[in-house]
Amino acid sequence: MEKNEVYEGVVEDVGAGGEGIVKIEGTTVFVPFCLAGERVVFKILKVKDNIAYGKLLSVLKPAKDRIIPPCPVFYKCGGCDIQHMTYAAQLAFKRESLAATLWKIGGITAAVNPTVPCGNELRYRNKLAMPIGVNANGETVCGFYAPHSHRIVDTDDCLIQSEWIKPVISAVKKFAKDRRISGYNEATRTGVLRRIVVRELGGKFIFALVAAKKVDCKPLIDELEKSFKNFMFLLNINPSQGNAVFSDSWQILRGAGYFEAEECGVKYRAGAQTFVQINDDIREKLYARVLEEAEEGAVAIDLYSGGGMLTAMLAKKCGTAYGVEIVEEASRCADELKEDNGLDGKMFNICGAVEKEIEKVFALTEGKKRIIVCDPPRRGMDRSVVKAVMASGADKIILISCNPATLARDLGLLAGGLEDIGGALYKTGGVETGYEIVSVTPFDMFPQTKWCETLVVLSRKKPDGHINVNVG
Repeated sequence: MEKNEVYEGVVEDVGAGGEGIVKIEGTTVFVPFCLAGERVVFKILKVKDNIAYGKLLSVLKPAKDRIIPPCPVFYKCGGCDIQHMTYAAQLAFKRESLAATLWKIGGITAAVNPTVPCGNELRYRNKLAMPIGVNANGETVCGFYAPHSHRIVDTDDCLIQSEWIKPVISAVKKFAKDRRISGYNEATRTGVLRRIVVRELGGKFIFALVAAKKVDCKPLIDELEKSFKNFMFLLNINPSQGNAVFSDSWQILRGAGYFEAEECGVKYRAGAQTFVQINDDIREKLYARVLEEAEEGAVAIDLYSGGGMLTAMLAKKCGTAYGVEIVEEASRCADELKEDNGLDGKMFNICGAVEKEIEKVFALTEGKKRIIVCDPPRRGMDRSVVKAVMASGADKIILISCNPATLARDLGLLAGGLEDIGGALYKTGGVETGYEIVSVTPFDMFPQTKWCETLVVLSRKKPDGHINVNVG
């Protein structure tokens, strides 16, 4: 099998990334945008040993779940992975992919519940973070990166964003053209406009323009005022050559810099960098499920707690909640949230690395009924945190994850599918850990993409009962 050759084959399965798997001439070929059972024609782009990667050229025999993607740039843009599937097929794919990943990485055989669907298959995102750059002709463009590159696919819309994305893109492009301000060229490190970031909170908007140097934003603000009324506007000056979206240099050009908002009865302040789940519908369903598992009178311990939103909800439900977060700004926001919601004496925020603070929190709550909620970053939990949670004796552990691979690793240790031997992980077929999996539920936080949010509930195993035998 050689690069640039064209082959025809049948898709045997679909991988975790939504790519079709074709086996031919002893080589496994991964071809995006395919469905199981389809006969396809593809071109080989890369070959390494017995693994190859291809580009779909045509579908000779389509699967029943194939549809025409609604987005005109779907096959070029890297933002979505599975728009070519019916929504029912997407939900089934995420369930099956999660189950396969849990077994392959974590040795976990627990049943996976059906994927909780989103109320909106399209137009569900409340946040936009769109790169601004230049095309081959030097013209300023807005869009998302093509797969495995930083080449921007120019667009005037994005179907997984809310409708408001269209006037935003239009305003940015008009601003760049009228003021002759160029988009940023990552290859040459020239140009000015780098990114437009937008957050919607209950009809209120936070706009943040990221630029390599200071620019006069009044014309852009004036243009946005034609379509938006209740918004703030910030300029972030980021001349760095790294991949960080924002620098520490901010200017507030319209509004107060933050909005007052409310979620599930919890008041909070939101700014350009405040973390809020991007899908309102699924966020509500996910948090409601977490609160169902949190018992009144228990002490909740919220690890990787961010700005304290879930910590506050747990404090209101359980009566006492501790949040542990390493980012100082997020921890300060959590303290403000505690004050704004009158949760003194119920909500306790600790700023520090979870792996360093976890034993302290456990000591403070010794002898009490404890529920651990853990929503780590994409990289998952530190190994020392997993071990501390396992040894905590908590009555219940609730895991929230956006990365099935790291979830499988951490869950494998917690539930006994994996064993840490000298720092290396091995599938063992079942190690006694004191915890058992109660439920595994994927939530479709990101329709049209390969990603999902997963909620796992574990409970502490009860000791075997004693059998009294009368030998007298």
